[in-house]
Amino acid sequence: MAENNKETVEQEVAAETAETNVKAEEATEKGDKKDKNSALKKEIEELKAKLAESEEKAAKEHDTYIRLFAEFDNFRKRTSQEKLDLVSVASRDTIVGLLPVLDDCERALKVLAESDDSDAAKEGTELIYNKLMGYLKSKGVAVIEAMGKDFDTDLHEAVAQFPVPEEDKKGKVFDVVQTGYTLNGKVIRFAKVVVGI
Repeated sequence: MAENNKETVEQEVAAETAETNVKAEEATEKGDKKDKNSALKKEIEELKAKLAESEEKAAKEHDTYIRLFAEFDNFRKRTSQEKLDLVSVASRDTIVGLLPVLDDCERALKVLAESDDSDAAKEGTELIYNKLMGYLKSKGVAVIEAMGKDFDTDLHEAVAQFPVPEEDKKGKVFDVVQTGYTLNGKVIRFAKVVVGI
């Protein structure tokens, strides 16, 4: 019987040991799961932080790229405009240099109209004037119409004032001393006029 008791006790001890081992393994597995869960959570947090950092870096790089692209586009437009302005200024100087020749042609036409010279001289001078004027118009030159218009300081330069008896002619251009011109809408020479007062 003592052997039976001993066997029973041994069996009970073995059973309790097995049960303790199972509980210990379960506790270890639960602890491992908790450790694994906390490790996974920690790793997820680290990955989220890296992702946020990468997104922020990508956003900064994109912003820098957009700014550089816009800056380059502005530079391209500015240099293109500067080239156009340079060509415009160069042609402006040439055209302004031709205006006295145009004035001489106008004077010659007036003198020839009043004289008894041959029609060939009149036609030749008129032909030269029309060709020169046609060329200048093709380059954007326009005559400032002043005669009978209201005096406008943006287009006219008053060289004299003349008393006029009619009320409706006061403040208007009475006579044009020198024709004014615009180049592409900008005044290159003001019209010199006599204003009625």
